[in-house]
Amino acid sequence: MIIEFFTIFKGYLVEVLPFLIVGFVLSGLIHEFIPAKLVERHLGGKGIKPILYSTLAGTLLPICCIGSLPVALSLHQKGARLGPVLAFLVATPTTSITALLVCYGLLGLKFTVFIFFAVILMGLLMGVMGNLIKFAPPPPKSLANPACCQEKELAVDPICGMNVDINKGLKTEHQGEYYYFCSAHCQDVFEKNSEKYVDTKEYTRAKSIEERLRSVFKYAFIDMFRKIGPEIFLGLVLAALVSTIAPVGEFVGSHFGGGLGYLFSLVFGLAMYICSTASVPLVHAFISQGMNVGAGMVLLLAGPVTSWGVILVLRKVFGNKTLAVYLVLISILSLLFGYLYSII
Repeated sequence: MIIEFFTIFKGYLVEVLPFLIVGFVLSGLIHEFIPAKLVERHLGGKGIKPILYSTLAGTLLPICCIGSLPVALSLHQKGARLGPVLAFLVATPTTSITALLVCYGLLGLKFTVFIFFAVILMGLLMGVMGNLIKFAPPPPKSLANPACCQEKELAVDPICGMNVDINKGLKTEHQGEYYYFCSAHCQDVFEKNSEKYVDTKEYTRAKSIEERLRSVFKYAFIDMFRKIGPEIFLGLVLAALVSTIAPVGEFVGSHFGGGLGYLFSLVFGLAMYICSTASVPLVHAFISQGMNVGAGMVLLLAGPVTSWGVILVLRKVFGNKTLAVYLVLISILSLLFGYLYSII
């Protein structure tokens, strides 16, 4: 069983690593090159447009749920509201050009069209619910006595231009004046060469292309990896462990051909990491063995968006309340869309 575990873990790692690298690089590019005001303007509002933008962007990006995590966190640090962030986390891993083509080849046009629009609706509904959550992130550990009850006052990060709450953000004193930062990365860049930034607000003019690219990779593979790397690694370990001991085999069709198939697909999808492309042949095999087509739809919707890595990072960054809403809504919508597909 130990050998089987390491074999499965290696398979997960090989499958996830390319998408994870893309995700980290995109997070670095977003942090370094995309102005905070642009993100705040398009993804920081309360209406449906920011949620729609993030959902549609998620359907186009070719990254898995784990690879989408650093991108989503970077957007949030730049000013995106919780709703668009959660919508992005739902839409990105569930659909891709490759997954849709494989789905069309194995499960047909009807299945492919339904799941594409179901994912968009799930992203929109998740985004709306996310904006209703009263999200208050914990203050940085570096602040021993955060002024949680003070009125919110904003300062501009001199490195990336992001608006920072001075009661919660990181700060550095330079020549008798405090400068506030959205992240340890920006603080570190400032402290290494503070004279370069005290007289300018335009970060894009302060650094050469070589310096900015170096900063991209530092943020992506050092700062972001420190932030969520342990949770991602633990998530892959848990997924491999569950896959090693999970009793799935030929009995799936005979035992879960009826209504129990929905419950099995939901639990199986929540517990295991299955990327959108790899889940299609698995669902095709289950349906061929006798599983209800609606239950197969549930697995394709719930499986790619609920890896252990996503669960652990959501809990760490956004709290238990956000994680509970995320999992409950994913479960309800997956079951609902699965049943609707079975009756049309």
